[in-house]
Amino acid sequence: MYNNKILLVALGLLGAAALPAQQNPAFTPTEGDYVIKDFRFASGESLPELRLHYATFGRPERDARGVVKNAMLILHGTGGSGRQFLRDVFAGVLFGPGQLLDSARYYIILPDGIGHGRSSKPSDGLHARFPHYTYDDMVRAHYRLLTEHLGVNHLRLVMGTSMGGMQTWVWGETYPDFMDALMPLASLPVEIAGRNRMLR
Repeated sequence: MYNNKILLVALGLLGAAALPAQQNPAFTPTEGDYVIKDFRFASGESLPELRLHYATFGRPERDARGVVKNAMLILHGTGGSGRQFLRDVFAGVLFGPGQLLDSARYYIILPDGIGHGRSSKPSDGLHARFPHYTYDDMVRAHYRLLTEHLGVNHLRLVMGTSMGGMQTWVWGETYPDFMDALMPLASLPVEIAGRNRMLR
């Protein structure tokens, strides 16, 4: 009897762990896709159409010169998507009224990186024939999403977690005058090494 109770508790905990984290219903973003025609990757390969999915909160505000002054780009980690930031553990403590990234004050942009979420990825059909891509390609694609589609010509902040943090470093190197601040989380500006390299 005692073993059965332990088994039931263990199964209950496993079941709860398998449930997806709940999206905070107060934060329903505007979502869309932008297709970049003939996107050329750093490898020299290209795609006739590169789809970038994104979600946004708020709206851009411009100063007298037309420069966007309240846009924030938040980048996800490996295997994630912009939707991961809609969970209550993130959105519920950052995007609400008076919170650090209050969506009533800031224009928040949550893109899916190349190879992730609803953006173009190998599993869409090309599989191993999908172009090899780097952080540089991901950053350049996001830059084009911002400037060509969303009309953002300046960022207040670029923030990313893990792989998104690595892209944040690349943003600082590639487009140093495009943003006011960088906030790379759980990442270092060093070459990928060890098991992380073997997985890529």
